[in-house]
Amino acid sequence: MVLTAVEIAAAVRAGDLDPVQVTKEALDRIAAADGVVGAFRRVRAEEALKEAAEVAARPDLASLPLAGVPVAVKDVTEIAGEYASHGSLAGPTSRAEADGVIATRLRAAGAVLVGLTRVPELCVWPMSDTPDGIARNPWDPTYASGGSSGGSAAAVAAGLVPLAHGSDGLGSIRLPAAMCGLVGLKPGADLLAEGGWFGMSVHGPMATTVADTAALLSVLAAKPSLASVPTPAPSRIAMSTTVPLLHTPVPRELVAAVAKAADLLTAAGHTTTSAAPRYPKTMVLGMTARWCAGPAVQAADFDFTRFQRRTRAHVRAGRLIQRAGLIRDRTRDRWVSRAEEFFAEHDVLMTPTLSHWPVRAGRWHERRWLTNVLPSTRLAGFTGQWNLAGYPAITVPVGRSAVSGLPTSVQLITKPGGESLLLGLAAQLESANPWPRTARK
Repeated sequence: MVLTAVEIAAAVRAGDLDPVQVTKEALDRIAAADGVVGAFRRVRAEEALKEAAEVAARPDLASLPLAGVPVAVKDVTEIAGEYASHGSLAGPTSRAEADGVIATRLRAAGAVLVGLTRVPELCVWPMSDTPDGIARNPWDPTYASGGSSGGSAAAVAAGLVPLAHGSDGLGSIRLPAAMCGLVGLKPGADLLAEGGWFGMSVHGPMATTVADTAALLSVLAAKPSLASVPTPAPSRIAMSTTVPLLHTPVPRELVAAVAKAADLLTAAGHTTTSAAPRYPKTMVLGMTARWCAGPAVQAADFDFTRFQRRTRAHVRAGRLIQRAGLIRDRTRDRWVSRAEEFFAEHDVLMTPTLSHWPVRAGRWHERRWLTNVLPSTRLAGFTGQWNLAGYPAITVPVGRSAVSGLPTSVQLITKPGGESLLLGLAAQLESANPWPRTARK
C-alpha cells in the first residue's frame, strides 16, 4: 500500500525517507501499471529523479508541506520544459520557459512532479481518452476513469501517486474522483479560479484521504491554514437525490449512498433534512453555453483542421453561442441569488456526485459529438450548476456497488469560503466509514 502524502512528507522532513527513493518507487509503479491504467500522457522520469535530489538538498526541507511527495499534474498547466497538450494534437507544442502558478506552488512546497495526466481534447468530456491511450478505472479497467481529470483520478486510485492536481469546469474533478473512489474538491471560484470557461473552471486536489486533500489544497491555494481539517460545529445539512430540472432517474445504489451518509452525519451531531434549491430554468442554458463557448475561445490557438470530429462540432456550437450573445451574466446572477436564498436556511447541500454510472472505457474521441454528449449529460446532472454559481463542492467515497464493484459517493456543497467545513464533514464520514484507499492489492 502506498503511503499517504502526509505520511511521506512527514517521513522526508524527519530524514526517515529519501525523496529520490520515494520517486523511484512511484516511477516503478507507473512503469508496471500504467500500460493498463493509461493515466499519463507524459512521465517525467529523468526530470523527476533530478528534482527529487534537489528537494533532498534543500535547506528548508524540514519545513516543506509536501516534502518529496510525488504528484501528478493534469495536462493543462505550464511546467518549465514541458508543453500542456490539453489532450489535443492540434495545439502548440512549444515548451514553457517557466513554471505556471500551479507548478510553482507545488515545487515550492517540495513536491516532485512525476508526470502529466491524460485528459480529453480541450477537457470537454467526462471520459479521458486520446489517440495514444485510454484512462481506465483502476477498480475495473473496462470502465472509463472519468474526465476531464480522468488521468489524475486513475493515477491516484491505482496507487501510482498519492496526490494529483485536477481542474473542474463542469464536474471535472468531482466526477472522476467519484468514479474512482477518491476525495476530490472543487474550491470556490474565489479561491483557485483559472479564468477558463467564463469563470467556471477552477484548480483543485484529488487524493485518497481527506488529510491529503487538505494538504494539497493548502499548497495550491497558497493558504497553509487550509491544511488543518477542523471538527465542524453542528450543521444544517439538506439532502436531495433528484437531478435538478431534468429529473432523470438516478441508479438506486447512488441514491442509497446519500441515505447512508446522512445517517452517519446525523450520528455525528448534524441535522439532516430533505430540501433542494429553487433551480432557475435558465441555469441549464447558462451552463451549456459556457461549456460550449469556453473551449471555443481556447480553440483560437489551435489548428481547427486537426481537432477530433466531436471537438470540431463542439467548437462550432460554441462560436454560434458567442455570436448569439448567450453568455449572460444575468443567468448566473439569477442562479446565485437562488443559491444564496437556499444557503441562508441550510449550511450544506448533499447529493449523489454521479447521476449515472460511468461509461465503458473506449475510444470515445473517434465517435460523433452527439454520441459523446448524451452519456456526458446523463453523468453530470449534480455537478455543473456549482461551477456556474462558483460555490465549493467536494466528493467523498461512501461504498461500492454490490453489482459492479464500482465506488459510490456523495457530493457536499456549501457557500463561498466554506472549503474547511466541507473537509471537516468529509473527515467525519471518513472516520465513521473508512473506504479502501486504492484499487491496488
